[in-house]
This record gives sequence, C-alpha cells and structure tokens, in this order.
Amino acid sequence: MLAPLPLGGVWSYNLIMDANQLRELLSAVQGGTASVDDAVERLRRLPFEQLPFATLDHHRGIRCGHPEVIFCPGKTVQQVLGIAQRLAATGGRVLATRASDDQLSAVGAQFPNAVINRQARAVMLNEPQPPEEPKDDELAVVVISAGTADIPVAEEALFTLRAMQIPAIRILDVGVSGLHRLLSHLPALQRACAIVVTAGMEGALPSVVGGLVACPVFAVPTSVGYGASFGGLAALLGMLNSCAANVSVVNIDNGFGAAFSAGMVYKQATRTVAAEK
Repeated sequence: MLAPLPLGGVWSYNLIMDANQLRELLSAVQGGTASVDDAVERLRRLPFEQLPFATLDHHRGIRCGHPEVIFCPGKTVQQVLGIAQRLAATGGRVLATRASDDQLSAVGAQFPNAVINRQARAVMLNEPQPPEEPKDDELAVVVISAGTADIPVAEEALFTLRAMQIPAIRILDVGVSGLHRLLSHLPALQRACAIVVTAGMEGALPSVVGGLVACPVFAVPTSVGYGASFGGLAALLGMLNSCAANVSVVNIDNGFGAAFSAGMVYKQATRTVAAEK
C-alpha cells in the first residue's frame, strides 16, 4: 500500500508528484496494491492549494517535469517559510532561489535537513538522490563562469541542476582574456548535451563557446563589470547579438532559468538515447 504521510496533524497522501510518480500510482491501482480511494485521496488537492498569500501549483511537476520553485525576492520571511512548509510537508523536493541571508537562516532553522548554498542564494528541501559524477562517455550539462565574479550565478545554475537530478560539470574562470584556459576543457565541452555560460563585462564568452560545440548554449549575462556595463545590460546586448547560431540568452543573472532549460535538454536527450537502444 502507499504509505500515508503526516500533514498538519492529519493523514494525507503525497500531493506533489511528477509524471513518474503518477505512473507509479496508476500502476499500483492497476496491480491492486492501492485502492481507487487511495488514488483519489492522493490526487484530490491537485492541481493547486490556496494559501492566504499564495496559490501553490502542485500540478507543475506533472505538466513541466519539475515542481514549483519559490522565488524569494518580494516575499517576507514568514511567507517563504509558509510556502516551503506546505510544499515540503508532503515529501516533494523544494527549491527556493534568490533568498536573502535572513530567509536562508530562517529556512535552515525551521528545516534542519535543508541544503543551503549561500553563494547561490538558494536552499533545497527534501533533496533527491544527488546525480552521480558523469563519466567521460555519459551525457551531462556543462556550467561555465567567465570570471570568478560570475561564480555566484554559475552556482545558482549548478544548484538548480542538482535539484533536477541532472549531472553537471563545472568549469570556472575561463573568460576570453585567457582563452587558452577554456580550450583546455574542449573535450568536456564537446561531449555536453547543453552548456550554460555565465559572463559579465562585454559578454563575449558564449559566442566563443557556441563556435566550438554542437549543442545548445544558454548564455547568462551577469551584472558584473565597470560603469559602462550598466549592471549587465552591455553583456545582455552583446549576447543577444551573438554570431553563434546555437546561443540563446536568458535575463541578467538568471542562472536558474538557463539551468532549467539546459536540464530539459538533458532529459529530452536521455529519452532519445534510451529509445534508440
């Protein structure tokens, strides 16, 4: 039988699920190890739950392949805690991004098993099994930072991939002012199924990477640079004007968005490889 989970003093079934969990539930009903009532109870609060300050989308894991993520800016500490508690109570993984130090500390105090990455300004609850280090012949997403100052945005991307259970390779501080540093990683770049490149200043690195590989490159302009960088706008415009046809650009400092898109590419690629075997 499906094990019930305690939720707010009453027994409830896991309400946050992805497509694989839904298949398992339906198979359990088909096989007689779960009753129809079990399935109805587990599904009854899909697709959403209304809180006084938020409407939680419990159906997103089924639709999009990953549960709803908490975007922390603009939310009070108590609002972040309330949303995290409801999402985490049923056992699903919870990722919160762009959290302040106060928000990270409060989540860590309420959830002792929380995984906190202060450099990425992110926290994860109910962490899934971490992906294994990819072997040389296995698909992976590569995350690159042009400079050391770009690493926090790269860390947000890496932490997002960790939450998605996507194997990732990090390559740090290989900007165009010392191009030989990037070229030493060429074998790893050319094995990748998708690449995330974080770069500030003039934002040239994604174009260089795009010209070396046969996979999508997700460019992340960062707000790193001197005055005329205009908080990342110069890098954004440079990336949008890339002459490399495989470069797509996300918003300034949006390591999460780039990693999510790269993770979707990985999932599609692994499904294709599995179907061909």
